[in-house]
Amino acid sequence: MDMLHVVHGYYPALGGSEHFMQCLSEHLVARYGDRVTVYTANGYNTEVFVNPSLPVLPPGEFELNGVRVRRFAVYNRFGKLFYNVQQMAYRLHLPGNQYLRTWCCGPILPGLGRSVETYGGDIVTATAFPLLHMYVAQHACRRSGKPIVFYGALHPLDRWGFDRSMIYRAIRQADAYVANSSYERDYLIDTWHVPGEQITVIGSGIEPNRFERADGAHVRQRYGIDDRPLVGFIGQQGRNKGIDTLILAMKQVWEERPEARLLIAGAVTHYTAHLENLIDGELSPAERERITFIHGFAEEEKPGLFAACDLLAYPSRYESFGRAFVEAWAAGKPVIGCRAGAVPSVVEDGTDGILVEVADVDSLGQALLHLLGSPKLRERLGQAGRDKVLRRYTWENVTRCWRELYERVLDRRV
Repeated sequence: MDMLHVVHGYYPALGGSEHFMQCLSEHLVARYGDRVTVYTANGYNTEVFVNPSLPVLPPGEFELNGVRVRRFAVYNRFGKLFYNVQQMAYRLHLPGNQYLRTWCCGPILPGLGRSVETYGGDIVTATAFPLLHMYVAQHACRRSGKPIVFYGALHPLDRWGFDRSMIYRAIRQADAYVANSSYERDYLIDTWHVPGEQITVIGSGIEPNRFERADGAHVRQRYGIDDRPLVGFIGQQGRNKGIDTLILAMKQVWEERPEARLLIAGAVTHYTAHLENLIDGELSPAERERITFIHGFAEEEKPGLFAACDLLAYPSRYESFGRAFVEAWAAGKPVIGCRAGAVPSVVEDGTDGILVEVADVDSLGQALLHLLGSPKLRERLGQAGRDKVLRRYTWENVTRCWRELYERVLDRRV
């Protein structure tokens, strides 16, 4: 099979959709011998779509692990100006502001539409909403007659990003849609009347053996944590991730367990400065010493980071799936998440993790103390999570589900 994946970023760009599409592409090549081509932007992250001062990757073509990749140069000369204009239009509820939001946040990639249209393979997949390239890819497929599959990675609670009827109109017009969770599927059916038969729930993939063999002791030694209790947050340092709530909840933990430590590891964003200001303003010097920040890390370091933690605290305000939960489970660790978005359809409260309310510092602090004080509970929840990973979220299973979907879509076109 010959397939084209259109995604807003690709290695070494950071992000959940970016990493997912890299892994899926490489597994399709390795397991099935498929021909996979990726069209992508030349940014390290989505901020470059509106900020011309940020560094970029060189545009052009290359091959990585059997996948052909073409990077298109982002056009962002007036990005900051347009971004401010669309923010004002959104706040004033001006008609058509959803289109302005989409165009202003890009990515604007000259030449992408024509390249998708003339691509000679079997099927196209595009990810993720609410970005502009999704519509560019769909319009190109209409002109060429190629089928298109959307992997939207929706965050319905993010109203600025996803309260746009144009997204759901595009999904209804696609040949198929892949949802990360039953929550996302039900949202599309119940709220936006997307036909259920058009949606396939698959979820994220992982190589569990990488996490099973990981050495957490090395990480603890490197950062001077030794054998102290360690709460981990491992993910992008974004505004919606609830890291601020976690930091404040740790103050409650430290009142009873002053020996506990907090690890925050993930890619830096513009929100990182806010977190640093929060720590300086709300924590005592002794409490600040109990936090270890790792501003970005190589993918091969990730299993060791999870192995080093006693538990994962990931109190995100909204998630399309929450890949960090699966990674923690692969390492046999329990998780704490929030009752928001897709998380309750991924984490089973009391079975493989604990759920708390969004932005509730007290309940998060109590959940942290409960898990830190219960080694047997941590072991039980972590093992249940690992069992779930082996049943549902191995790359072998996920890749097979995607390829079967591609076959169904192509069969309908015959």
